[in-house]
Amino acid sequence: MQLTLRLPALNQLICLSMAAIVTGQAHAQSWPQHEAGAEAAGFSEAGIERLDDAMREVVANQDVAGMVWMLGKDGKIATYDSAGIARINDQAPMSKDSLFRIYSMSKPVTGVAMMMLWEDGLWDFDDPVSKHVPQFSNLKVMADYDGDGSMELEPLERQPTMRELMSNTAGFAYGLMGDDPVNQAFRDQAVLASSDLDDLVEKVAGIPLLAQPGEQWYYSIGMDIQGYIVEQLTGMSYGEYLRQHLFEPLDMMDTRFYVKAEDRERFAEVHYWDSEAESLAEQPHRTDRPSYLDPNRLESGGGGMVSSAHDYARFIQMLINQGELDGTRILAPETVRILSTNSLTGDEDMSYAIGGIGDAGVGWSVDMGVIYDPVAAGSPQGPGTYFWAGAAGTWFWIDPVNDIFWLGMIQAQGATRPGAADMRTISRDIIYESLMD
Repeated sequence: MQLTLRLPALNQLICLSMAAIVTGQAHAQSWPQHEAGAEAAGFSEAGIERLDDAMREVVANQDVAGMVWMLGKDGKIATYDSAGIARINDQAPMSKDSLFRIYSMSKPVTGVAMMMLWEDGLWDFDDPVSKHVPQFSNLKVMADYDGDGSMELEPLERQPTMRELMSNTAGFAYGLMGDDPVNQAFRDQAVLASSDLDDLVEKVAGIPLLAQPGEQWYYSIGMDIQGYIVEQLTGMSYGEYLRQHLFEPLDMMDTRFYVKAEDRERFAEVHYWDSEAESLAEQPHRTDRPSYLDPNRLESGGGGMVSSAHDYARFIQMLINQGELDGTRILAPETVRILSTNSLTGDEDMSYAIGGIGDAGVGWSVDMGVIYDPVAAGSPQGPGTYFWAGAAGTWFWIDPVNDIFWLGMIQAQGATRPGAADMRTISRDIIYESLMD
């Protein structure tokens, strides 16, 4: 099915294209560029100074090589700063303009893309996934397996739905964890190193589900499958759809699936703690898949995007504003509510849960986590706070009750310094201690 643009969206794209021809400076001037200040944003000056000092200490102690952090409230930026270095090997400084692998923070972006197409009436939550991915019509389910990896398979009791695909309860695996034969098949077939989304879907179609649909929550390949569905619904590549319908309208021009050659110097590298040298070291690039400099990389909606603090903050603020930013509407307010509301029933098996899902008071909305009961979760955040993070340490959260967001951008993976600070909890607690009445 080809996507039919809504007239406002078409007019918006025409205006954006004309603006790009007239000037290339708009991106450098769009919000957020500077801090409004602690008190202007509703925080104490002393509290924000303590927050900034804590993040600089994290860098100074070599818990991470560098960081960019941002705190906003009521549309005003309380602090937006950077510290440390982006690349140890050439000592390039970290800056507010640095680019980051955001890995699984790509997932909320994919959720927004899907909800835009839901608003266009191109899919429904109760649709079977196989309606949009016919390759999944004959999926099998792993009922049991033995010590040598031989599986006992059973047929589907029913087709998994789009609702389950987006809530990680469809039964798909990921290959990032688990020693069962299904996750091992993801690794053996290099699903996450597929050449494109067609290749990825063909591989996934031949691998059994971990469980019957709806029975189990499992962090899954579902968001990459969603990127494929975007392509099928629109007739466009996933990256091109995002560029035209989300990134250009929101002036997120640093966000894509690869780093442009002219932006290479802005690209931060991933670091780990070298226990022998007792210092941070730069992680070498992977050789089993295309480089981040290759525009032909897999357009992974689950973990393949590169972005900047500026861009991701604009994405966040659009959600806080109930789908609109700077006069550009991306989603309707009710759609944002659906996107950010816990969709788990409480009956799912959470034994394979990761990333906080399965913890008391924490659930899953559309392509990201949500804290539906902060008291049970032991958090000072407001009910309905939604969040997610990336494999290289980037993290964000949005507290819609208090109109607060936090964004932390780092590049760290693997071993950490012994005694490294819990920067996520430290920053969160200081933020709420700093709120002015």
